[in-house]
Amino acid sequence: MATATNVEATAVNTIEWLSAPGTSIVVPVYQRQYRWDIGGCERLLSDVRAVAAGDGAPRHFIGSILSAQDSAQSDLVLIDGQQRLTTLMLLIAALQHAVRDTDPQLGAELDRVLVRSDDSTRTKLRPHDAWAELYESVVLDRRDDTERESRFDDNYAFFRSQVHADEAPAIWRGLQRLEHVSITLGAEANAQQIFESLNSTGEPLRDHELIHNYILMGLTHAQQLDVEERFWLPIERHTGEAIGAFWRHYLVMMTGRELAAGGEHGVYSAFRASFPHVDASHLQADAVLWRHYAEIYAILLDPSREPDDELRRQLDYVNTFGRAAYPLVLSAYSDHQRGLIARSELIETLEWIQALYLRRALVNLPTVRLIARLCRARAAGREHLMRAFARITPSDERVAAVLKYSELPHAAYVLSRIECVDDTSSFDVEHIVPLTPPDGWSGDGERGWTDFTEDEQNSYRALAPTLGNLTLLEQPLAERVFGASFTDKRADAYARSSVSATRQLTETPRWSTSAISQRTVALTQTLLRIWARPERGVIDDDGLTPVLDAVRRRGWPAGWDREFSYVEYRGEHWEVKDVRALFNRIFRRAWTDDRPSAVAYSAAHGGPIYDEKAWKGQWDSLDDTHFLYMGWDSNYMMNAVQGVLEESGIAAEVFVKYSYIGDVM
Repeated sequence: MATATNVEATAVNTIEWLSAPGTSIVVPVYQRQYRWDIGGCERLLSDVRAVAAGDGAPRHFIGSILSAQDSAQSDLVLIDGQQRLTTLMLLIAALQHAVRDTDPQLGAELDRVLVRSDDSTRTKLRPHDAWAELYESVVLDRRDDTERESRFDDNYAFFRSQVHADEAPAIWRGLQRLEHVSITLGAEANAQQIFESLNSTGEPLRDHELIHNYILMGLTHAQQLDVEERFWLPIERHTGEAIGAFWRHYLVMMTGRELAAGGEHGVYSAFRASFPHVDASHLQADAVLWRHYAEIYAILLDPSREPDDELRRQLDYVNTFGRAAYPLVLSAYSDHQRGLIARSELIETLEWIQALYLRRALVNLPTVRLIARLCRARAAGREHLMRAFARITPSDERVAAVLKYSELPHAAYVLSRIECVDDTSSFDVEHIVPLTPPDGWSGDGERGWTDFTEDEQNSYRALAPTLGNLTLLEQPLAERVFGASFTDKRADAYARSSVSATRQLTETPRWSTSAISQRTVALTQTLLRIWARPERGVIDDDGLTPVLDAVRRRGWPAGWDREFSYVEYRGEHWEVKDVRALFNRIFRRAWTDDRPSAVAYSAAHGGPIYDEKAWKGQWDSLDDTHFLYMGWDSNYMMNAVQGVLEESGIAAEVFVKYSYIGDVM
C-alpha cells in the first residue's frame, strides 16, 4: 500500500495536544483577523457542557487543524483552525483566571495549555504581530486599558461571565473530551492547495443540513433510518427546494422572533435553542409536528392542493405578496386544520394579511420585520392579533390620498378582486389611456394627442398608471385595440368584455383626466372595503419596530452609532441613537423600576449585572455594590435588552425607530 510522505494526519485529544511541552503555534501574517463573535462562543461553550454531561465518556470532534512545520524554528505554522483554536484558548484562559486562587492544581493544569513551557511570558498560541500583544494581554491577564474594545476582550468577557469556579471541574471535563484531526504538512507539501481542498472544494453546510445532522447524530443507526423514513424524507418531499425557508418560517412562527435569513446559521442556532433535546425520547412528538407543518407548507407553496375553493383562492391571494407571511399562515392554518379555530377566522386572518401588505405597498412603507410580532400577537388571542394588525396597517385616509396619484401595485390582483374575476390568466391589465399614447390617440374622438398642450399630456401621463385608468380586458380584445383611441376601444372591445366593470366604461362619453379621477374615487371605496383595516382606535405607527424584532448585528458595523432615530419606551420618547446607549439605559431603568427582573435575567444568563468588577474591562456602576458590564458586542447587547424587557413583561411596550442609516445597514 502506498503511503503519503508529505502529509501526516492523526486523530488526537485536543487538550493533550495543546498541553504537550513542545507545542508552540504561530499564526502566519496572511491569515485573516480573529472574527468569532459571542454567538460562536455560546455554541462552543454549549458543546463543551453537553459533552461534559454525557454518559459513557463521549467525545466531541471539533474538526481538523492544519499546520506546517516552520523550517527555521520548532513552531507549528497554523494554516487552518485559527478561529476555533483562538476561541478555545480564550475559554481556557477565562477558566484558569476563575480558579487559579481557589484551585491551584486545576489552575496549573490549565496554565500548561495556555503558556509556553520555555517562557512563561509567552502563550502557546501566538497570533501574528499585528494583534499578538492584544491577545496575550487578555490570556495572561495583564491588561491595563479598561476601555479597550476587541473581539478577544469581548469573547473573553463572555466566557468569564458564564464560567464560574464551582462549574470549573465540569467544564474542564468537557474540554478534555474534545478531539480533532491534526494534519501536519511536510516540506514538500503544497499548503495552499491542501487548505483550499479542506475549505473551498465543497459547499458549506446550509441551515437545514445542519438541522438534519443535529437531529440524527445522537441516535442509533436503526433509529436514524426510522426517523429518516417517517419524518425527514416526507418533510423534504413536501418542501422541496424551499426546505431552508420552511425551517426559517416554522421557527419564526414558533419563537415569535425574527431570524437572520443568510450567512450566519441563525436558523440552525434557533432550532438548537428551541429543541435542546433531540434524543429518541423527545424526538417522536416533535417530529410529528415538524411533518405536520411541512404538509401545510406544501399547500402554501401550491394552493391547488387545497380542496376548499375559498381557502385555495385566499392562499393564492396571499402568495401575491411572496412568502414573508408564511409563519403566520402556518399558525392559523394549523389551528383551523386541528379544529381550534373556525374556517371564518382563518379567512379573516388571510384577509388581514392581504390588507396589510397591499396598503403598505400603496403608501410605500417597508414590509420587513412585521410577521414575528403578528405571530406573538396571535399566540395571545384574536383580539391581540386584530390590534397588532390595526397598528401597522395604514389608515383609509392615507391609502385614499395616495391612490389618486400613485401607480397601482399588484394591479392584476387588485383588479381581479375589485372586478370579480377569479382567473386572470386570459386577461390583460388594460390602460385605458396608454402609458405612452400614440399621436393619433384621442379621448373623445375629436382632439388627438398632438393637439393637447404639454401640460395636458403630462397630466394624462401622471394618471395613466393609477387605479382609475385601469381595468381587466380579455387578451384577444386587448390585442385588437392596442394603442387605439378611447372611442374605438369602447365600441370594439369594452362593450364585448365579460367583465362588468369594463363594460361600464361604454357609458362614459369621453376619457379625460377628470374621468380618471372620478373613477379612482369610486373604485377606492371598493378597495378600502375589500382590503379593510381592522378598526381598534389606533393609528398606524410611523414605521416603529418592536424591540423584540430589532436587528441583532454582528460586531460594530459602520454606522452603528447612528442606527436609531429614537426609541419609544412605554410612551416615553428617548433620544437614543445606538444599541450601546440603549443597553445602558434599559438596564439602568430595569434596576430602578423592576430590580427583581433585572437580577433574575442576569442570574439566568451570567450577566450583565455583577456584584464586583471581576475582570478588567468597561464597567458602569448601578450603585455602590452592583456593576453593569459594558464591554459586550452589539449582538449580545441587543439580545440582553430584549431578554430583560421580556423578563419584566414590558417588551411589547418598547419600540425603536430606525434611522435611514439603520435601514440600510
